[in-house]
Amino acid sequence: MATRQRKKSFAPRFILPSITFMFLGYFGFHTLHGSYGLLSYWQMQSEIAELKNSLDTIQEKKKAYELRVSLLAHGSPDREVVDELARIKLNVLHPNEVVYLYK
Repeated sequence: MATRQRKKSFAPRFILPSITFMFLGYFGFHTLHGSYGLLSYWQMQSEIAELKNSLDTIQEKKKAYELRVSLLAHGSPDREVVDELARIKLNVLHPNEVVYLYK
């Protein structure tokens, strides 16, 4: 009975590690560059910060408008607010006032 000895190949040893490396590479790439990856996350965080800043400025403007409306909304409106609105909207002046126009 004759036995034949073969030299073992290196290929079977590297099949499982190469498949594992391909899976890790695929998921690693999409972890960084995917639509929900790290780069998108950082971009969304910067957009959130910008939107929060704009929200703060809009809320400040809203409070200022609410204050002006509350001054006019009660039973007797504030005389200064009415005077200011009449000057701006109707171009009403007192006889002894001087007006400077700016461009």
